[in-house]
Amino acid sequence: MKTLWTNGTIYTMEREGETVEAALVEKDTIIATGSRAELEREYDIDTVQDLNGNVMYPGFVDSHLHMIGHGEKLLRLDLSNIDSAEEMRTTLKERVYSTPVGEWIIGEGWNENNFIDRKIFHRFELDEIAPHHPMMLTRICRHAILANTKALELAGIKDDTPDPPGGVIVRDSNLSPTGFLLDTSQELVKNSIPNVSEEYLQRALQTSVKDLTRLGLVGGHSEDLNYYGGFERTYQTFLNVIGEDLIKFKANLLIHHEVVGEMHERGYRHGGGNGYVEFGAMKIFADGALGGRTAYLSKPYNDMPETYGVAIHSLTELKELVQKARSKQMPVAIHTIGDLALEYALFAVEENPPPEGLRDRFVHGQVLRPDLIERLKNVPVVIDIQPHFVASDFPWVIERLGEERMDYSFAWKTILTEGIPCAAGSDAPIETADPLLTIYAAVMRKKYGETHAGFYPNEKLTVYEAVGLYTKGSAYAVGKENSMGLIKNGFSADFTILNEDLFQIDPEQIPTVKVVKTVVNNAIVYEKPV
Repeated sequence: MKTLWTNGTIYTMEREGETVEAALVEKDTIIATGSRAELEREYDIDTVQDLNGNVMYPGFVDSHLHMIGHGEKLLRLDLSNIDSAEEMRTTLKERVYSTPVGEWIIGEGWNENNFIDRKIFHRFELDEIAPHHPMMLTRICRHAILANTKALELAGIKDDTPDPPGGVIVRDSNLSPTGFLLDTSQELVKNSIPNVSEEYLQRALQTSVKDLTRLGLVGGHSEDLNYYGGFERTYQTFLNVIGEDLIKFKANLLIHHEVVGEMHERGYRHGGGNGYVEFGAMKIFADGALGGRTAYLSKPYNDMPETYGVAIHSLTELKELVQKARSKQMPVAIHTIGDLALEYALFAVEENPPPEGLRDRFVHGQVLRPDLIERLKNVPVVIDIQPHFVASDFPWVIERLGEERMDYSFAWKTILTEGIPCAAGSDAPIETADPLLTIYAAVMRKKYGETHAGFYPNEKLTVYEAVGLYTKGSAYAVGKENSMGLIKNGFSADFTILNEDLFQIDPEQIPTVKVVKTVVNNAIVYEKPV
């Protein structure tokens, strides 16, 4: 069965500006590109897919997100667009009113930096809102939560409960927990929440994948498997939702270091899978996030000089975890936001390089230094960047870091210019999963609708560079640069079809572009309603 895609603009992404008139697909693979007339002369064609003047790109792949979490955000109480403490209070009260007594109130995405007063609710204030419900509210960065007293009681958190390794139980002047829990201390509360049902998990993932394909994504690199009741249960959810006869989508699953052993005991291996759901690198968290001041810095926070952030693992522990991955013939994907966390990660992978042919990944890489950039050039590593962080974190992040660190923070252009491979993702549900908004943020360095020239405009990417991060970059990050990310002979027939040419329009218009179709393995998985 041969399908000809034609009658539009088709960007190969192999070289800037390169287009072809038509692409021929057999089953799920591109077998030829060129002019329509040439391909029709040379091949027997069964079906013609008319692009109707639209623009086709290699399929966009999000290089870092949390797919089930994205679905949960769509299903749960979304606090990410709230811009005042009073609005948050009102929203929570409305949810409490409609929730049976005793059930958990769970919210996602609050961000005090959107509030004029930067208010972080105390547990006593949450108690006034929800006196009969345990409540857990996850901060936008997912490195902090707020919990009311009932939630703390269920978690066993008391005045004398010590901080867990890699976490902080924030306390007031009386040394009593405020309900603000950072990094690993979150797990004390999360572990007290009853496991969600398998039906809920499946619904969350289905909701997520349908939304991602609506946004033009053909795949994503996701970290979910240490949550939701354990490795096998969560993995089976992916198999129940994604596949040849289910929803076609290409999910590369990062494996949290705590469940790598179980993965191998069950006979699974890095790179294994069914073509739709595959096992990726071992995930390690080296630090937290800038919003909660838990990203691990080599110099103190500018706006809170008594802290450097939080190291989730000591340098020795981080090296041991990387050694664990190597013993399983696995690359690592290390969450590194602060420069000292990145330095620790570099020490660990320099001492324990990946197996031949594999690449490690440093996720985020937001705060760098010139010496770290030089070291990054000498290791087989990809930086997973999230350009939309610029839209979300500025200008308050300048207060956190101070002007002197900004030349090497969120420095996407610098990294690419230095020849360090990068891929782009959203970190959804922390940020919007919309790749067009991420591409806009990479190119314009601001939030859509703002009128300034962009934050640190010398770090702006070209549209070609930004689109390349979602296509070639994401493929390279998982070692599929010879089979995904280009419209070329032998590559997967994964396409993102838009109604506008991103390379020809004013970049200010990028967020208004519409997804016409999303195609995975030559199958249309989303089509814009007429």
